[in-house]
Amino acid sequence: MAETEKQTLRKAERLNSRILIERLFSGGGKSFPAFPLRIVYMPVEKENLPVVSILISVPKKRFKRAVKRNRVKRQIREAYRKHRQILTDSLAASGKKAIIAFIWLDNELHSSNEVEAKVKKLLTLTTEHFS
Repeated sequence: MAETEKQTLRKAERLNSRILIERLFSGGGKSFPAFPLRIVYMPVEKENLPVVSILISVPKKRFKRAVKRNRVKRQIREAYRKHRQILTDSLAASGKKAIIAFIWLDNELHSSNEVEAKVKKLLTLTTEHFS
């Protein structure tokens, strides 16, 4: 990745299509865990989507307070933003596109370093499945 390229997470990279989300969770996607996270992913064929669109879910069942849910979502977004090149480079080279959902599985907060390591691991595993 070039030094001058910004590592931002644009709004277009966020998955907000109800139809695609329903298709992802209704059996169209594959998933695997890396505790405290689980990733659900699916290849897509639409031209108007970016290479990867993501969804982050931290259930209210896990954290009743919005402050904790927002903290976890922020940690996941930051980790994805730092390491998304792992996935986007291989998908762009093969001309594929994907939608991904990160789902929080634990009732406890974790350090940002731990969350980052798990996101990196999940992205690497997902890259292997698309290859």
